Amino acid sequence: MKLAIIGAGHVGSALGQGWAKAGHDVRYGTRAPAASDHLTPSAAAAWGAVVVLALPWSAAEAVVAGLGSLSGKIVIDCMNPIARMPEGIGLALGQNTSGGEQVQSWLPEARVVKTLNQVGAEIMADTSGFPVPPVQFMAGNDDKAKQVVAALLTDLGFDPLDAGDLTKARLLEPFALTWINQALMRGKGRDWAFGAMLRAGQ
Repeated sequence: MKLAIIGAGHVGSALGQGWAKAGHDVRYGTRAPAASDHLTPSAAAAWGAVVVLALPWSAAEAVVAGLGSLSGKIVIDCMNPIARMPEGIGLALGQNTSGGEQVQSWLPEARVVKTLNQVGAEIMADTSGFPVPPVQFMAGNDDKAKQVVAALLTDLGFDPLDAGDLTKARLLEPFALTWINQALMRGKGRDWAFGAMLRAGQ
């Protein structure tokens, strides 16, 4: 599948490497394309069958505005609307909306799925070594789009779980803060993930 990743930082690069290993055709959208697999963001978005947003939240609106309508395309939003609060890291949006819903409002004709925001880039790059596949929740309004995204998550070694419609991004973005808190603030480090385990015999 042709996957356009907008942003080539830690998250974008990790996802691209993982999907390339799984046999997908990956291109990156960057402001100053210098490599053969790098295009401008708008060119990458036009090329890809699936568009992945892997941008800092502070840059997201301006970059997304330059991508076009992306009508009918699946857009994976793996961003978290992180903001610095007086008490530390928090979310710029929450409770009655989410970053995922904001992305959908910027791209009303696209099929937005929120996922790949719940662990760090290290886990996205390598999901091996866990007793069960790391879980990755997803939220979106289009069931067929979520089926495609679930297969892409499986290709990365995740256990995809459907959280429901896109309003459930309001749950997934604070959930990401739980991982960030444990990884960065509580000393657990970045080499861990959430798992969904069934009781024996179930």
